[in-house]
Amino acid sequence: QVQLVESGGGSVQAGGSLRLSCVVSGYAYSDGYCLGWFRQAPGKDHELVARIDRAGTTWYRDSVKDKFTISKDNAKRILYLQMNSLELEDTAMYYCAADIRGGGVCHVQRNPAEFGYWGQGTQVTVS
Repeated sequence: QVQLVESGGGSVQAGGSLRLSCVVSGYAYSDGYCLGWFRQAPGKDHELVARIDRAGTTWYRDSVKDKFTISKDNAKRILYLQMNSLELEDTAMYYCAADIRGGGVCHVQRNPAEFGYWGQGTQVTVS
């Protein structure tokens, strides 16, 4: 079964940086996949922060596209989210999520329900 294990969260001062990692295991090679980072602030819904597909095409939420970078290491099977210039508004629980159905629809996926596998979450607190 596909498993995702996150790490890298913590507390950081405003303007600082963190790099989140998500180790993906149990995934067999297929014709496509969609990997994303979601976050949930207290009292808020999950929101898609960034997304990357098998080909490396990325998508960013407008509020983070100038400071966050999503990437993946295919050999190590790790998904990353480099977060720079962190602000108080970035405080949230961050989750990595995967859709391994393929089909070439990653470019339109933004809802949590479209991602079948989730990590446990890692807390990011900016002060």
